[in-house]
Amino acid sequence: QVQLVESGGGLVQPGGSLRLSCAVSGFTSDYHAIAWFRQAPGKEREGVSCFVTADNSAYYTDSVKGRFTVSRDNAKNTVYLQMNSLKPEDTAVYYCAVREPGSASYDYWGQGTQVTVSS
Repeated sequence: QVQLVESGGGLVQPGGSLRLSCAVSGFTSDYHAIAWFRQAPGKEREGVSCFVTADNSAYYTDSVKGRFTVSRDNAKNTVYLQMNSLKPEDTAVYYCAVREPGSASYDYWGQGTQVTVSS
């Protein structure tokens, strides 16, 4: 059974940092990509970052470039999203999601973790 569990959210002041974790389990082979999404109240869900396992490439939406970094620890089956220089507009529920090889969409989702940036 595939399972994604996010953790690491919380309340942080503007300019602060948080590191989100996404623990992945249940895969019998490597997935194609893992992504972080976020959804703020009253807004549509948006993609924040994507990590492609085939070549360890990472992609970011423009609003977080230079501030967020995605990484993967294979030994721990965990993907991280390091978020620095946080802004109030980063406030949202953050989700990780996995896309399997050959899939056109993200197949598995975590439950989400709340990030609140406020003074």
